[in-house]
Amino acid sequence: MDLRMLSRELFLYLEHQVRVGFFGSGVGLSLILGFSVAYACYYLSSIAKKPQLVTGGESFSRFLQNHCPVVTETYYPTVWCWESRGQTLLRPFITSKPSVQYRNELIKTADGGQISLDWFDNSNSKCYMDTTTRPTILLLPGLTGTSKESYILHMIHLSEELGYRCVVFNNRGVAGENLLTPRTYCCANTEDLETVIHHVHSLYPSAPFLAAGVSMGGMLLLNYLGKIGPKTPLKAAATFSVGWNTFACSESLEKPLNWLLFNYYLTTCLQSSVNKHRHMFVKQIDMDHVMKAKSIREFDKRFTSVMFGYQTIDDYYTDASPNRRLKSVGIPVLCLNSVDDVFSPSHAIPIETAKQNPNVALVLTSYGGHIGFLEGIWPRQSTYMDRVFKQFVQAMVEHGHEL
Repeated sequence: MDLRMLSRELFLYLEHQVRVGFFGSGVGLSLILGFSVAYACYYLSSIAKKPQLVTGGESFSRFLQNHCPVVTETYYPTVWCWESRGQTLLRPFITSKPSVQYRNELIKTADGGQISLDWFDNSNSKCYMDTTTRPTILLLPGLTGTSKESYILHMIHLSEELGYRCVVFNNRGVAGENLLTPRTYCCANTEDLETVIHHVHSLYPSAPFLAAGVSMGGMLLLNYLGKIGPKTPLKAAATFSVGWNTFACSESLEKPLNWLLFNYYLTTCLQSSVNKHRHMFVKQIDMDHVMKAKSIREFDKRFTSVMFGYQTIDDYYTDASPNRRLKSVGIPVLCLNSVDDVFSPSHAIPIETAKQNPNVALVLTSYGGHIGFLEGIWPRQSTYMDRVFKQFVQAMVEHGHEL
């Protein structure tokens, strides 16, 4: 009892001292107010900025300004977390995960493999009750991502509000399905994506068909669009946090702090993904050597480049870089990147190439990290990336004929 009374008296004393001695004197309050004003001035002058909009034609620029105004509005990163690494690390933990009920479909590939598709049919859509004309959005997750990623779930939730149908393309072997052939995936090989696009379009040939890719999913999507040009059933596409030049991405991620925070973890995720199907690869790949890789580059050198028949890792990285094919994209594509993204250094963003293609628009924010783009005091429900996605797909579905 004496200890409890002593603790209470001490608490009251400290509370009184802090209130009277610090705030009551006016000194503490002045310091706090001064710091707050200084921080607010710095934030508003140096952090909160309008994104840079780079387009290859005036018509696309006007279209975005009229129907996707978010790309010209000031982006206000979360005031207590605007630094690149902080945004990147916090998003998976701080953003909500909307509940989504999927319908899974396994489709066969020409080589005997299978691809797992997760459908959100949006059967309760009031805007598009006719399933044959309900807009369809194909979503491509990142490097080791699946339909369960928070950013994918947010895109589906926003598409549900618009009345659209979604289908998530899970790369081979990552969504729990069996691997039927000794082959996984890479962002340079677009055969599986072509199979999926053809399959989805054949099911709903009269429905507006769009795609959105995140990180490696965006790289794969851009490489596909660059190879096929305008001969695609896709009406438009969007990409988020794409790595434009694989060499530059790898170099940035191998810097000590970035390696510690991101590279090594992603390498272990890749190793875990292929180790589940280890028995499928032992005849063509030294899996023990693969499991000793300490970076994504080492993993790609020992596994990915070997699997897809490249002579060297440099050959693979050259073929995987979407900046080489951006000039050949034949449909409207919006690409959101943050210039502070350690996964995709700003010097590697193909600004000059984008200016030469009227179908391409780059939206470049000063902050946002990699798949971050947090905004608001407590960014649980929505991010700047989510708003760009929603406005762009809606603009293309409802006003795409203007382009």
